[in-house]
Amino acid sequence: MRTLLAIVGGLALIALLTQGLAQDRLDLIIENRQSVVVYLWVSVLATPQIISLLMPIALFIATAAALNVAHRDNEVVVAQASGMSNWQVASPVLRLATLAAILHLGLNLWIQPGASRELRQTVSEASTDLASSLVREGMFMTHGEGLTTFAGRVNGTEITFLVANDSRDPKNEATFIAKTAFVSEVEGKPTLILRDGQRQTLRSNGALESLTFQQSPLELGAFVNDQKAVVMEESDRFLPELFFPDMNNYYDVKNSEAFQAEGHARMAAPLLNVAMAMLAIFAVLGGDFSRRGYAKRIAMASGGALLLRLLAFQTTAAAADDSDLNYLQYVLPMFVIGLVSFFYFVVPALKRRRLRAPTPARMRAA
Repeated sequence: MRTLLAIVGGLALIALLTQGLAQDRLDLIIENRQSVVVYLWVSVLATPQIISLLMPIALFIATAAALNVAHRDNEVVVAQASGMSNWQVASPVLRLATLAAILHLGLNLWIQPGASRELRQTVSEASTDLASSLVREGMFMTHGEGLTTFAGRVNGTEITFLVANDSRDPKNEATFIAKTAFVSEVEGKPTLILRDGQRQTLRSNGALESLTFQQSPLELGAFVNDQKAVVMEESDRFLPELFFPDMNNYYDVKNSEAFQAEGHARMAAPLLNVAMAMLAIFAVLGGDFSRRGYAKRIAMASGGALLLRLLAFQTTAAAADDSDLNYLQYVLPMFVIGLVSFFYFVVPALKRRRLRAPTPARMRAA
């Protein structure tokens, strides 16, 4: 178990570091000016999905490594010589695989969708933050058709030295220059509150008119879309939402087959843990004892484990286009479990039975 946790943790950490350097994550800090806490929180929320993807492979690596050490130290040989059957030798590994499958199922059904939903909500709120989308420190920004802003300094929602040009109405164009400003809401509408500044306009005769104010609101509802809906994708939905989507929603109707494929994938993926464990068991214990080790068999089993994981991804993708193929997501790991079990448990038992069966030569000798 400790080896499994160490491998899962190591692989998840590598994946998190890789994901953390992705452009959309870096944009949270660089473009949207979010804190490091938000960045770390987003990375933590991505962890359950990464663990779900890596757990079967991690279990294979941990099982193969532990069995190889036990075999190299002659522990397996002693166990078999003492009369333990193949099932008894493999039983601890299969119990661990069953426990991993149960944990994987719980992760897929409850923890991962909850974390993924919170992740999407957090990223959406960060990317649509009004202050960060409105101004950039030391830069001119144009919003839609009619608003140009420049900020000398930005600290959260507080802005120092703001220049804003409102040209929505060409006949009544105005330029605001304020020492300070902050983003707020007035009667439910996003508004920029300007303080200690001037409002400059041009008269019809070309003369500049300047009005000094202590505080003046500039409504931003026409420039900022603060009603962006967060669309819940497959990874963000719980199992009932995947199998019973809202058929009155166009997005749900369009992606109903993809939702079903995701739901079946979450229930079928835990079976991969048992399949991977069986591959590792067969790689180390499924052949004759060798003093040179089992590198060749383990390498072949590793290739088989990688192929199995890729095929699992492929069956999910195929089922997303044709829901009639969802059964393949269960058949694939169960086929591997059955095939390896046959060669590891059944075939050696048949061989032992043949050796014990009486032959004509033995009967004459008796």
